[in-house]
Amino acid sequence: MHWLVPACVTVAVASTLATGALQTPLRRRDILDRPNERSSHEAPTPRGGGLAVVPIVLAAWLIAAGAAGAAPPAILAATVIAAAGLALLSWIDDLRSLPAGLRLAAHAVAVGVAMIWLREEGLVFQGLLAPWLDAFAAAIGWIWFINLFNFMDGIDGLSGVEGMTIGSGLALLAAVAPAAAPPAWLGASLAAALAGFLLWNWHPARIFLGDVGSVPLGFLFGFLLLVLAARGLWAPALILPLYYLADATITLTRRAAVGKPFWRPHREHFYQRAAQGGLSHAQVSLATLSGNIVLVGLALVAVSAPLAALGAAALVVILLLIWMRP
Repeated sequence: MHWLVPACVTVAVASTLATGALQTPLRRRDILDRPNERSSHEAPTPRGGGLAVVPIVLAAWLIAAGAAGAAPPAILAATVIAAAGLALLSWIDDLRSLPAGLRLAAHAVAVGVAMIWLREEGLVFQGLLAPWLDAFAAAIGWIWFINLFNFMDGIDGLSGVEGMTIGSGLALLAAVAPAAAPPAWLGASLAAALAGFLLWNWHPARIFLGDVGSVPLGFLFGFLLLVLAARGLWAPALILPLYYLADATITLTRRAAVGKPFWRPHREHFYQRAAQGGLSHAQVSLATLSGNIVLVGLALVAVSAPLAALGAAALVVILLLIWMRP
């Protein structure tokens, strides 16, 4: 893995250049997120940064697999193809707003295709469920993660910070537990590509990911986290994305409980309320980064002490949510 650092630098530079180059054509074609009562930005901003980030990540995954001296495993090929399909559909959604049912059906198809091979990695719920129920529950969790990653992409810098830390945590776990974690390059390339994007997305953002970015990225991160859980590292798989899981799940459960359509745009997530309460996007994203760095450390501890690390991670996320609540 002596090539990992220079390869990550290459991916980050490619992502930076490609994201920067996208802004002019997106503005020229009027592909913009415009401020409204539900948005958190103040000026029309190009959306579609995923057109740069996602192809670079998918190419990096396939090139690295080829450089290892073998054809990509079936599960990797299936995941890349499914992610590319989701990116295409999500780009159409960015342009003309597709029905929610169609988007959800596409997510289910992509997950269903990848689950055929993911089941060979092991039982995600560690034998607590029957094999067919384990696969079904993992698929539902994966679909939920795709959507929550999209829902949480609501202020400048947040998705970049979240993706960088989850990807970095996955890469570090590959060093600590190489027999169980996915190859380090998969998480590291995601982190590097989002680092390049973050240079343009930091507050005040000059471009947003769009659904073409957030949906396939949520799919790819969900894949890596489920592989981690299926190979026995279920606690690190929960800890790394725990802030996103908590914020999205608590917020949307609360909306559903009072009869609000949880799938419609809103500004009720904890991070959005923090921004509405007077904190800048940069302050909220930096606080999330700080909390996530602690979560990465606890994910590494969880390799040998899962329950203690999970309890500490829950406390970190609770404190972060309390801080965000105005």
